[in-house]
Amino acid sequence: MSPSATETTTLPSRISETTTVKLTSNTGPYKELAPIGYERQAEEEGKDGFQAAKYQNYLPTWGNETYPPLELFEHRDHGLDADPKYPELLPEGVTINDLTPTIGTEISGVQLSKLTDAGKDQLARYVAERKVVAFRDQDFADLPIPEALDYGRYFGRLHIHPTSGAPKGHDEVHLVHRGAGDKTADSFFQTRTSSVAWHSDVSYEKQPPGTTFLYILDVPETGGDTLFANQVEAYNRLSPGFQERLHGLKATHSGIEQVNASRAKGGAVRREPVISEHPIVRTHPVTGEKALYVNPQFTRSIVGYKQEESDVLLKFLYDHIAYGADFQARVKWAEKTVVVWDNRVTLHSALVDWKSGQRRHLARIAPQAEVPTETPFKTD
Repeated sequence: MSPSATETTTLPSRISETTTVKLTSNTGPYKELAPIGYERQAEEEGKDGFQAAKYQNYLPTWGNETYPPLELFEHRDHGLDADPKYPELLPEGVTINDLTPTIGTEISGVQLSKLTDAGKDQLARYVAERKVVAFRDQDFADLPIPEALDYGRYFGRLHIHPTSGAPKGHDEVHLVHRGAGDKTADSFFQTRTSSVAWHSDVSYEKQPPGTTFLYILDVPETGGDTLFANQVEAYNRLSPGFQERLHGLKATHSGIEQVNASRAKGGAVRREPVISEHPIVRTHPVTGEKALYVNPQFTRSIVGYKQEESDVLLKFLYDHIAYGADFQARVKWAEKTVVVWDNRVTLHSALVDWKSGQRRHLARIAPQAEVPTETPFKTD
């Protein structure tokens, strides 16, 4: 069992939910798209033609708890124990549809909540290989929240997000919530041309997440898809000489901008921000695959490089990933979908592309994994 990260200190209370929905300005490298607050009547009762939220136990709160700095812990990936034939995860009768050759699979006919520990081991390995998997017709959102958290805890210590909304009493759940009638995206697009914000979740932590779960609660009729990029294939597309040059380099990943954005709009700050150094090329502990480990939301500079040098190299890598439509997948959300992906070898981005005012509401559980490590460069 991974150690707990939930020792709390309570600060003087402040207003945590209001009918005024706030979004900070967007002028720096970090794109801030998460609104603070929602219109209570619209979410709890329905309003102006919008139905009430289906899962009101998952409505966000921005509480006043604070947490101490995260401590390192030993992590062993359960994918190392998996049967690579996947007898429990992919038994006869399961429908499997690969979205692309290198990333993304849709699966129906297996219920994640019913998997034994052996099945969960297989899940961890399969997701590491396929990078992102969308499981349809799941009952995950209907589980009591503590049961969903216990499920996620099997894969590692649960991360508590420093700024996001969470269900009351369950800070380990990161909520993605844009309430009915929310128009904060209009102000975002006054300073930005695109909502695409490629990232690996909280990569600024010393031990960022690995196998990660995101499940739908409410979804617009159309729009609000999530993009995923295969960071292993992004690395493989580079020439051997360029790959070799990246090995040995580290980059800083910063949580400061995210916390500052939350403070500016009166949101939660559960833990003080950190900056961590991680290798630019990361090796997956189960598959042994090498992957690029940089992202424009949180990566700030290459250690030992002057700023201009760092900016040029990082821009090339970001553009390489962003233009790589042939190693990306697009997941379309549908009711009762659970998406599981490996944050160590992918980037992703939500899309804010619908203008109907319909609610988009999801819950994420992010078990932390090992400290990112690199293995030596070698050619086959």
